[in-house]
Amino acid sequence: MSAVGSSNPEYVVARVRARRGSLYSDEEYRKLTRMSPSEIARFMEESTYEAEINALGSRHAGVDLIEYALNRNLAKQFEGILDWSEGGLYDLIARYLRKFDAWNVKTVIRGVYTGASQEEVEVDLIRAGEFDDRRIRRLLEADSIEAVVEVLEDTIYGAPLREAYAEYEETDVLVPLENAVDRVFYERLLGNLPGDEPTRQYEAFLKAEVDFRNADNALRLARSGAEIDPAEYFIEGGELFTRDTLARLARNLDELVEYIAESQYADELGPALRELEEADSLIAFEHATDAALLAYGDRLGTIHPVSVTPVISYILAKEREVENIRAIARGKEAGLPANEIEEELVIT
Repeated sequence: MSAVGSSNPEYVVARVRARRGSLYSDEEYRKLTRMSPSEIARFMEESTYEAEINALGSRHAGVDLIEYALNRNLAKQFEGILDWSEGGLYDLIARYLRKFDAWNVKTVIRGVYTGASQEEVEVDLIRAGEFDDRRIRRLLEADSIEAVVEVLEDTIYGAPLREAYAEYEETDVLVPLENAVDRVFYERLLGNLPGDEPTRQYEAFLKAEVDFRNADNALRLARSGAEIDPAEYFIEGGELFTRDTLARLARNLDELVEYIAESQYADELGPALRELEEADSLIAFEHATDAALLAYGDRLGTIHPVSVTPVISYILAKEREVENIRAIARGKEAGLPANEIEEELVIT
């Protein structure tokens, strides 16, 4: 549809709630961890992934079939939501789905940096944003990071990537480029939002997402001990950190954990912080931030059941399903036992 005209949240939310009921349960994820990749594909064929598995089965097999089917289904699901949406609702959803353009840009940049093949990069792309097939193909054909920047010249990422490219040339690290992509995405996501109460609640959700991203980055830096300026990782828009606060806390893990534990997110992240202190693992904390964001979106969706929030909550839940199935398939391919694979999943 388009961003012109009145919104239709009642219709869109009703359809999204119907789709949410078909998402895999935590018990189904546990079943998948005990299957081989071919068995996982057959299981998917008997669910909402039937069309994708059947369409791709003659060209791909095993984990590749699962990966391509997951990404194609994700794009189809989100394109459907946009097709249903009108007016301001369309605009808010389209803004959020640009996260997949940002994901694809960073995936291509990493692929070029590591010398991965086009096929290896393409399997990780999620065509659920605004980039059309021609743009995606040009990105995949780029043979240097400078060429990637040129392909994006006429997009919102063009100017920020041009500025970051000079720093990349000096340091040969991807941090400036990846941060440029994230920053422009969140800047556009949070800019000029309507002032009604449901949208203010949605804005609070988006700020929490920025806070959790900053917390993940700060903890990763604190654990790494790398000589990197933490301020380079800072994303504007949240409420938990300022640039200076993040830079200071990222140099002292104990202070950082205590700061988060005393914040407004203490209830959601407290158990993960305790596990972080005891198990010396970031994975549990990162999974906890993902689960907390899902729970936060669900809670706001009950406060304003006819708004954009239940739609975004479904988008997050669908992402979680795709990421969990992908993690299981890759874990099985690597020969990991079921218990180790389960540790990689976001299960509520």
